[in-house]
Amino acid sequence: MLKKIDLEDIVSIAKLAGDAIIEIYNKDFKIEYKDDKSPLTEADTKSNEIICDALIKLYPNIPMLSEENKEVLYADRKDWEYYWCIDPIDGTKEFIKKNGEFTVNIALIYKDTPVLGVVYAPVLDEMYKAKKDKGAYLNNKKLPLQTNNNPKQKLNVVASKSHLSQETQEFIDNLDTQEVKQISRGSSLKLCMVAVGKADIYPRLAPTMEWDTAAADAIVRESGKMTYIKENDTPLVYNKENLLNPWFVVR
Repeated sequence: MLKKIDLEDIVSIAKLAGDAIIEIYNKDFKIEYKDDKSPLTEADTKSNEIICDALIKLYPNIPMLSEENKEVLYADRKDWEYYWCIDPIDGTKEFIKKNGEFTVNIALIYKDTPVLGVVYAPVLDEMYKAKKDKGAYLNNKKLPLQTNNNPKQKLNVVASKSHLSQETQEFIDNLDTQEVKQISRGSSLKLCMVAVGKADIYPRLAPTMEWDTAAADAIVRESGKMTYIKENDTPLVYNKENLLNPWFVVR
């Protein structure tokens, strides 16, 4: 199945969604709030529509899980072999603040592992893409772009811009290195920074959902890094009964 999927098709879909988002971003837009108090804009809805319609047309037999679609019960999805995991806008808070640090996330999951990912930041003009065993790229440059050869001397640590928890800060403060440079970033761009090599580590000791991480996690893995569950140091898995991710560390 993975061989039949053209990564460039998914890149084009993310670009289409990004173009539609930018149109809304550049004008005044309404903000609604979902039951869990998280914000929703017309851009989230429009992006979701574009992505889902395009994927159904190209790959009608692959089911999908999107933040903005109806919930799919575990009983219905537990036997999925492949499925799309979508976040039409990751970092809606950054979108609302108009700081540009939001992304379109499209991942393909095989059983419990991300095997293809596209992360597009339309304002920053950054297109990240990866396919299992084919490498990871930022704007067609192979990742990682840089490597830290002295982690005991200095670590670049990236943390959330809008959701920095006390536990995450304590984790960073206790890192075993001479110097820590802490950077704040929005959305899945934090995972992408580790893939690129601009950050050495991204600890997330706070809630995230599977669609927040899946696409960027595919990019992380193809760049030679990994997203580890903090509790047991094993790779993060997907299509769990509860779609909430455990605390994790990307490195």
